[in-house]
Amino acid sequence: MSDVNQALDHDVAELKKMGYEQELHRHMGGFSNFAISFSIICILAGGISAFPLALGGAGGASIGIGWLVGAGFATIVALAMAQISSSYPTAGGLYHWGSILGGKGFGWCTAWFNLLGLIFVVASVNFGVYDFFFKGLALPILGVDTSGFGYSHQIFFIALFTISQAILIYRFPKFTTKITDISGYLIFAITVVLVLALLAYHQGELEFSRLFTFTNFTGTEGSVWPASEGMVFPFLLGLLLAVYTITGFDASAHTSEETRDAARTVPKGIVSSVVYSTIFGYLLICTFVLVLPDVPTGVKQGFGFFAELLKTLPPALQTVLGLGIFLVNYLCGLACLTSTSRMMYAFARDGGLPASSMLRTVSPTLKTPVAAVWVSAILAIAATLYAAAFSVLAVGCAVFLYISYIMPVAVGILAEGKTWKHKGPFDLGGMSKLVGVLAVIGGGFLVIVGIQPPNEKVLYVTIAMLVVMAIFWFVLGESKRFKGPPAVKE
Repeated sequence: MSDVNQALDHDVAELKKMGYEQELHRHMGGFSNFAISFSIICILAGGISAFPLALGGAGGASIGIGWLVGAGFATIVALAMAQISSSYPTAGGLYHWGSILGGKGFGWCTAWFNLLGLIFVVASVNFGVYDFFFKGLALPILGVDTSGFGYSHQIFFIALFTISQAILIYRFPKFTTKITDISGYLIFAITVVLVLALLAYHQGELEFSRLFTFTNFTGTEGSVWPASEGMVFPFLLGLLLAVYTITGFDASAHTSEETRDAARTVPKGIVSSVVYSTIFGYLLICTFVLVLPDVPTGVKQGFGFFAELLKTLPPALQTVLGLGIFLVNYLCGLACLTSTSRMMYAFARDGGLPASSMLRTVSPTLKTPVAAVWVSAILAIAATLYAAAFSVLAVGCAVFLYISYIMPVAVGILAEGKTWKHKGPFDLGGMSKLVGVLAVIGGGFLVIVGIQPPNEKVLYVTIAMLVVMAIFWFVLGESKRFKGPPAVKE
């Protein structure tokens, strides 16, 4: 117990050096911090719902090769972020890093990209919870006919899922942490069982060459992508599977002020969640390719491919796996909303949001940011009101989050050894600047891929966001009003 108390005292002292008092409850251990990022990444969410984005690009090679390329970039970005998180373990995460290393204006921009990305994450996940895993999977398994479901059903159930998640986060924070921990174990268990079951009940030989065969499926039946010449661009489009799936690992940073021994635990949570997701996600999606009747058929099936694969399994196993996958996707949304609310709370704590005095309010008994939880939930529901929201939300969240990831890393390269002299226990040492440069290049490359047609709407939203931010900062006086985070006492 003395070691625990000593670690807690150290966490409080470190937070005080950054100008903040301990308001949230530090009840999360190492696995809990890992589990919240692992649950948001959730290979059983993006690995299934975004699978057609890759297969409809360059076919099997977008899976067998593309996942490794995209995941490699994500791992490098995670390493760079982990080092900064070890130096500055606060709930604001990327916002604080951007402000400390690049100035308050740079941090303010980072915060808005990160916050919008997080809201889009909650919205896209809960859209998927309803459309892919509730209406398309769980209810049919239970014998419910969903053919008559329309827009009103979509809005009702997405709102129901999001509101119930908000209630859990606000009212039962410790229970929320426990079920998020369970979600981490469930993702491992369900993935292993699903992979083994699909392989065991597969009829015919496994053609491993599918995983490395390039075929341009853009413009064909079932592919979401318009026709494109050559093979390079279709392959790049397929990287969006990894980009969308392996994102949200900043949640470990956003829960820093609720994590014990945060300077050591948080960077481990960031990196390990990405590494384990990369390994188990690769096994999962490669299995999908191998057990498809053939790749062209899988492309034609589009987003219905997974339901067709489940039909190859015994009914009882279909039921267990289908309901289990629905549950972990719901818990993925729960983890996403937790992360978003903590980011909103931290940004509001420094006066960065409208109604900041309300949004920074913490329940004195439950130690949760009440208003931030509910406003995050409402904004996420509003983002799903666009009927065909998933593709825009999925790509948008990945693009905005990776922009916010590489911004503090980029200024960290310049600040290291100058204004950034304090390093935490997780220190990349002589590899630091190289990892930072590779993270900016890789992350920037993934962002560029994400705004290509037919996802140009994300580019338009990004440009509009930059224009609005410029107006607020330079014209409406936000540069004078916003003070930024307190100065760090080295």
